[in-house]
Amino acid sequence: MVSLLSFANAEYAKYKDPKQRVAVRVKDLLGRMSLEEKIGQMVQIDRTIATVQFLKDYSIGSVLSGGGSTPLPQASAADWINMINDFQRGSLASRLGIPMIYGIDAVHGHNNVYNATIFPHNVCRDPRWGRCYESYSEDHKIVQEMTDVILGLQGDPPSNLRKGVPYVGGKDKVAACAKHFVGDGGTTNGINENNTVIDMHGLLSIHMPAYSDSIIKGVSTIMVSYSSWNGEKMHANRELVTGFLKGTLKFKVTFHFVFFILHRYNTSTSDLRRILTLTKILEGFVISDWQGIDRITSPPHSNYTYSVQSGIQAGIDMVMIPFNLTEFIDDLTDLVKNNVITMDRIDDAVGRILLVKFSMGLFENPLADLSLVNELGSQAHRDLAREAVRKSLVLLKNGKNESHPLIPLPKKAPKILVAGSHADNLGYQCGGWTINWQGFSGNNYTRGTFFFT
Repeated sequence: MVSLLSFANAEYAKYKDPKQRVAVRVKDLLGRMSLEEKIGQMVQIDRTIATVQFLKDYSIGSVLSGGGSTPLPQASAADWINMINDFQRGSLASRLGIPMIYGIDAVHGHNNVYNATIFPHNVCRDPRWGRCYESYSEDHKIVQEMTDVILGLQGDPPSNLRKGVPYVGGKDKVAACAKHFVGDGGTTNGINENNTVIDMHGLLSIHMPAYSDSIIKGVSTIMVSYSSWNGEKMHANRELVTGFLKGTLKFKVTFHFVFFILHRYNTSTSDLRRILTLTKILEGFVISDWQGIDRITSPPHSNYTYSVQSGIQAGIDMVMIPFNLTEFIDDLTDLVKNNVITMDRIDDAVGRILLVKFSMGLFENPLADLSLVNELGSQAHRDLAREAVRKSLVLLKNGKNESHPLIPLPKKAPKILVAGSHADNLGYQCGGWTINWQGFSGNNYTRGTFFFT
């Protein structure tokens, strides 16, 4: 009896106990992890290099489908589930059994998945920007309103949940990501991955408010932008990523950050009030963009060790590597062992990642099931998308003048000419992030209906 009880006590681990508070589980698991396992949790790799053995041996934190990467052409929902579950079994077989998070770009519907419903795209501040489909609007107030999508993806947080704490409300919900922090839609001349030249007042009043709203609504992750703010790469911007986005409620830290902003950017008193109003404390994790830390240097990857140091010290918690796995692990390990990057910084990053995983219920329900596969592309979803299209159409010009209107068209018109490269092309009409990153041309890779209202 004594030996059996001793064995049972030895096997008990608080982090495996769903009755324990999340903070207790995070602390317990962190205390059991080696440096190698912690750094593994900070890694996100592309599915094309992921193997069950990699996930087991390196305790990889996350796998993603980059730029439209799929299990196979026209993969079904079941194909996706089977692939992800295979990867997950590798993670669960690791020493501590920490489940991985699977990441995918679902920008306007589950747009990488064949037969998923595609919703209409959006209007950005500068139409010259090639990533207009990664914005909600040129009006920051509309962007703020659209952060309600977080509640749809994650669920409504309980009223007693502290603001800024990630919340995912069950197996039928997912962790949301707000991106790209910050100002990527405001670059000079709309040049992609370029420089957003704007003062602190403009940054706070135009580009920052939706992030504050996202954090209040419990967003789980925030992705950093490729772009720069007044010449400083966002992936290396410690003042904004750590000081602003991840700043703590301690008066000392808040005071020093406000003091820094006041003197460095000649900020007005009204802007300081705005800072204090906007600063809601993110407790989820910050993730890089695809090879984002590589692009801290020019040319990219020219001094990778420096990039790893700058990105992690800036406050990035998980790095979308996505291919050079061992190089990143080796460089970050050396930086920690040589006291360039502190263990406190590593523990902050990994603690945030684990917090999101516990909040998602991944430790209790790590494997996906087939219960919702028939919902993919359902008629109800398509009806909703069609309603969104109808309600978002904009009439730009109605004829040459008031006496020669074009619309409404005569009801008895025998024919209507619809011309142009997009006229009979589902791919072009769906836009970017449809099946592939840049979308596609033609009518063969998804189903759809052309209609006029």
